[in-house]
Amino acid sequence: MVNTPGYLWAFCIAFFGHRSPAATPWGLVYDGIEVNKMLINEVCKIANLTKKAIEYYMEQSLIYPAVLDNGYRDFSQSDVERLKRISLFRKLGLSVQDIKAVLEDETNDSLQKIAIQKDLNMQREQAKKVVLDKLCRGQSHSDITADLEAIDLNASITEKLLEAFPGYYGRFICLHFARFLNLPITTEEERQAYSEVVAFLDNAPSLVFPEEVQTFLDESTNGYSPDAINVLLESVKRSIENPEGFLLENKDALERYIGFRQSDEYKNSPLRKTQALLKEFNSSSGYYDSFIPAMRRLSKSYAEYSQQMEIANEKLLSQYPEILQMMGGE
Repeated sequence: MVNTPGYLWAFCIAFFGHRSPAATPWGLVYDGIEVNKMLINEVCKIANLTKKAIEYYMEQSLIYPAVLDNGYRDFSQSDVERLKRISLFRKLGLSVQDIKAVLEDETNDSLQKIAIQKDLNMQREQAKKVVLDKLCRGQSHSDITADLEAIDLNASITEKLLEAFPGYYGRFICLHFARFLNLPITTEEERQAYSEVVAFLDNAPSLVFPEEVQTFLDESTNGYSPDAINVLLESVKRSIENPEGFLLENKDALERYIGFRQSDEYKNSPLRKTQALLKEFNSSSGYYDSFIPAMRRLSKSYAEYSQQMEIANEKLLSQYPEILQMMGGE
């Protein structure tokens, strides 16, 4: 049996369903104005920024206009475009440090990571609002201590997940596990499990993909917003709640999946290399043997979810035993 709950089930679902269209790479235009070289006063009008704001962005090394012999700053068309992007990111609440990371990242991964962090922050703010409502209704500060601890626990683990695992994979598992970390620690077993989860994330080896695999991941997951990932997670949740119905409804897609997995196209694809690398990393890093068992002890809701996944996995293998043979041969 595969040594993680729903390993086969999750890959089957991810193969043929529930993807949202990749976002079209966005770009900024100049509102019909052709821009060559210009001084700061002209840039202020075109970029709709104050002189003080532009000077601040120069001080923070976000923009590097040329310097003329007379000491004036000479802005190019690309400088104006960069300023418009900076302005947009500032309006969206990004810090200078975040903007630097986004501007230097050609893969768009930094921006997607920030979107995940904002999504998680919104969830935490909503949880804090619930705690404030309790205080307004007269509950004591001691009564809400456990609620605050749960918020801190969620923040600690999800942030560590984002740091421990790169790119889309880190964003996916971060949102995946965040759903099960909304209750306070109430027992010594849960507290020990929390320590084990944190220790694993703090000491997990770096997950580095070869260039071919990284390119494949960047291209295939570009535009996957937090909402898109949450839609996929919800689809998986619904599928394991009624695995028989899911298998019946998706019989044709599953058979196409099996055919694809047996094809030379798959065997020579970056998808196969990606799945093999993740499987090997999860086996050798302690993800299966340490992290997952600790998560089950830490979160009752995750333990229940894992059990449902195992049941769905068994039903999948009973109907399509060749899948296990295919996975074992990789």
